[in-house]
Amino acid sequence: MIKNCIKELLFAVIVLCFFSIYGQYTNVINSNKPGFSESPYSVGRGVYQFENNLFFNDAPINSSENNLTSYGLDFLFRTSFFSEKLEINTQIQYQRDEIPFSSEFTSGLRKFTIGAKYLLFQQEYEDKSKEVRSWKRRNAFDKKRLIPSVAIYAGLNTDLVNERYRIRNLSPKIGFLLQNNLSNQFNIITNIFYDKIGTDFSEISYVITGTINISNRWSTFFEHQNTYLNNKSVSNLGSGFAYLLNKNLQINTSGRYLFGNNNEGFFAGVGISYRIDKHNNQFKELDSDGKILRNTPISRYNKEQNRFFNRLFRIFTKDKNKRKKRKRKRNK
Repeated sequence: MIKNCIKELLFAVIVLCFFSIYGQYTNVINSNKPGFSESPYSVGRGVYQFENNLFFNDAPINSSENNLTSYGLDFLFRTSFFSEKLEINTQIQYQRDEIPFSSEFTSGLRKFTIGAKYLLFQQEYEDKSKEVRSWKRRNAFDKKRLIPSVAIYAGLNTDLVNERYRIRNLSPKIGFLLQNNLSNQFNIITNIFYDKIGTDFSEISYVITGTINISNRWSTFFEHQNTYLNNKSVSNLGSGFAYLLNKNLQINTSGRYLFGNNNEGFFAGVGISYRIDKHNNQFKELDSDGKILRNTPISRYNKEQNRFFNRLFRIFTKDKNKRKKRKRKRNK
C-alpha cells in the first residue's frame, strides 16, 4: 500500500509539473483560501491575518454506510513575530454532523491545531523586462521557475475537540511545502503531510493546487487532494474563485467532488479572508563595500520596533492617532 501511495504521489507531481516572490510580505493579502493547500511563504512580520470559510460537506465514510452530512466553520489565523521566514498559525474547525440513519446531530470542534512553518529556500527569478537587446531572451522561459521555493511545517493537534474526533492524546503533524511560480499569472503549490503521528488514525496526504490570476482582482484554482488512512484512500477534486475587494480583504467560493471507499460526495464552501497590516519595512545601513553594518542607530531602532509587545501596542496606538487626526480636522 505504501509503495502504491509513493508511486501515485510521484506520478501526480510529475504530471502537474509538466503542465504546470521575493520576500514574505506582499502589498496585497495573500490567502491560502479557498484551496486546501498551504503556500510556503509567511504573511510577514506585523501582519495578523484571518481566513474564514463556511462549508457544507456530504462526505463518504465507507462502502457500508451513507454519507455523513456536515456543515460548519473553518477558521485559520496566521501571523509572523520573529522572522519574515517564520509563520505561526492556528486552525480551528467547528462542525455539526448529521448521523446516517438517524435524526441525531453531534456538534463541536473537529480540529484545533497549532503550527508553524519556516521557509528554507526561496527561489528568485530574473527580471526579463530589463532585457532590451533581445526579444527572444526577454520572452524566454526562466528555467529557475522549475525549481520550487521550499518550506517545512510542524504542528500539534490538540485534544480540545468533540468526543467523536478525540484521539485521547496530543499528536504531531509535519509537512513539506513547495511552490513553483511558473509565470506571473500561474503557480503550482504541492504539499505533503504526515498527520496524527503515533496514533491509530495517522494519515499521509498530498495536495496539489494550480492557481491562475485571471486579472488584478480575480483568480481561480484547480486542486487534487488524496489522503491515505488505514490502507484506504479518499480523494477530492476541487475548483473555485477568489475576488480581491481591496488590498486587505478577499472573498472566495469553491466546490469539490469527493470519492473513495466505493462512495461519493461533495463539498461546497464560501469564505472571507482579511488582515490587519502593521508591517514596517526595515532600513539597513551599508558600508562602502555593501556589507550590512551591525549595532548602528538604525539597526538598534529596527530591533526595538520589532519587539513583540511594541508591535502589539502599535495596533492600538495607530488607531488612537487616527482618531485624534479626525478630531482635529472636525474642529477646524
